[in-house]
Amino acid sequence: MREFLTFKRMITPILIQVAFWLAVVLIVIVGLITIFGGLLQIGRDAVTGLGGAVGGILIIVFGPLVARIYAEILIVLFRMNETLTEISDSLSKTNPTSQ
Repeated sequence: MREFLTFKRMITPILIQVAFWLAVVLIVIVGLITIFGGLLQIGRDAVTGLGGAVGGILIIVFGPLVARIYAEILIVLFRMNETLTEISDSLSKTNPTSQ
């Protein structure tokens, strides 16, 4: 609890994971809406409707991939911070006069 209150332990990586899964759900919903919108448009304009359907599929395929890459970059930054904190703590334990 002390680590949490003194900001030694970060909660943001957990929040990033939650935000990632929420983003994936939203991306899939938007992709499905785009697919169905494109399919409904096929009756009026086949090219536009087909483009919308293909666009929706691309959103469902590549959207979660982009969200995952972004989340991983953010988590790497926090892990770098944790590792640097551990290095600093171990150095201060081995050489307490350097502070």
